[in-house]
Amino acid sequence: MESPVHSLPSLFKQLGLADDRVSIEQFVAAHSPLKPELHLADAFFWTDSQRAFLRDEICEDADWAEVVDELNLMLRSGRGG
Repeated sequence: MESPVHSLPSLFKQLGLADDRVSIEQFVAAHSPLKPELHLADAFFWTDSQRAFLRDEICEDADWAEVVDELNLMLRSGRGG
């Protein structure tokens, strides 16, 4: 059984955020770069439910982990997709 492959727009939709390319780029620009020592889920801009989702997906190496990692890298570099 294959794991589902999720896209960056689908992650934004899952998080309840605007999921079009321009909105994603604006989100990344507004919230980056993250400090190296800050875990993605600990960033101030997440709601409690978003924070819990991000933590769970990374800690459990779940279906969304790969695209959460992608978002993490984008927020560290300050560059949108």
